[in-house]
Amino acid sequence: MTLLKSLLLTLLLALFAGSPVAAQDLSALAKVNPMRSGIVATGSGLELRLELSQPVPWRLRLMDNPPRLVIDAREVDWKGAEALAVVKPGVSLRAGRFRPGWSRMVLELEGPHKVARAEMTTGETTRLEIVLEPTDAASFAAEAARPDLPDWAMPEAAQLMPPLPQGNGPLVVVLDPGHGGIDPGAERDGTNEATLMLTFAREVKEVLLRDGRFRGVMTRDEDVFVPLETRTSIAREAEADIFLSLHADALAEGDAQGATVYTLAAEASDEAAAALAERHDRDDLLAGVDLTDQDDVVAEVLMDMARTETAPRTDRLAQAMVGAIKAAEIRMHRRPQQSGGFSVLKTPDIPSVLLEVGFLSSDRDFKRLSDPSWRATLAEALLAALVTWSEEDAALRAAANP
Repeated sequence: MTLLKSLLLTLLLALFAGSPVAAQDLSALAKVNPMRSGIVATGSGLELRLELSQPVPWRLRLMDNPPRLVIDAREVDWKGAEALAVVKPGVSLRAGRFRPGWSRMVLELEGPHKVARAEMTTGETTRLEIVLEPTDAASFAAEAARPDLPDWAMPEAAQLMPPLPQGNGPLVVVLDPGHGGIDPGAERDGTNEATLMLTFAREVKEVLLRDGRFRGVMTRDEDVFVPLETRTSIAREAEADIFLSLHADALAEGDAQGATVYTLAAEASDEAAAALAERHDRDDLLAGVDLTDQDDVVAEVLMDMARTETAPRTDRLAQAMVGAIKAAEIRMHRRPQQSGGFSVLKTPDIPSVLLEVGFLSSDRDFKRLSDPSWRATLAEALLAALVTWSEEDAALRAAANP
């Protein structure tokens, strides 16, 4: 079956979504049977065979940098599928929830491939079979460059509030719990970064709500994948005054521990910051999102002008956060304020910081992060920082515009 026919099959399956089974608003409509599924090396190519408990609408795409096959389905429980990616070096697989009602499997390839056949057969059993064959780099790049469906990677923000009149009402703080869904982030002892930061973001939002001077908007309020660019789009749609990204990463080397506040910089302030920035951006690439910078010269100049005005406000926000966290006697990294090339901080006109709450690779940090009382103290410290920053920022802006 040609790639065009497989895409047509996807559309036909979508048309049947009104049937009694597919119309249910449930998660995990289908389950993969890992015992009857596999990735088979076919000479220089690959064949992916998946047995599912029932038919589901699906689609596939080829993506570049790195080369990978992306399969979206509505909706599959991929539990056990990670054991399939053991056929040859250079091939890896990840799968999980991508957005409400949809799951995603990403097969990272050892080089450029083309889709020779892709079809779902139904009957007593449901099988999805995809055959990949090697191809040249130019042909692969052309296929990977095909535009995606409009708004496909733009899930709605969780609990997105209507925009507030300019200059009135509480300040809007967009809370961005890192990772989610197909991308669990760092993991340790059955705990992952995505779940832990979602819990903490909800706790911070509750603290802001009780205070009354701030309104919290979440980039995600469940365990779903949200692309980096979508997170910043959510902040813009909410007319955010502040963007706060929350992480609890792990470093393979070194003994990093303590909270760290990051602001945007073209180059990271140290090797650890560079590694973290690369990790976060890399996770997004693996989930099938192309973050290639496509701004033209004029747009770049306008964004640089906006960043010039926003940068001092962002620095003051970072300083306020460091001061409040230390005042709460919460342990911080030996270099508590750093900079890094994090894509999620690149919104030019919104003060944006990334808080590494701690490191799951540190025994002490892991114990603290798992303690609700410790998280509550940190949440109150963040509120104190926001109050200090907002009062100083308002005074400075009033003085500059008498």
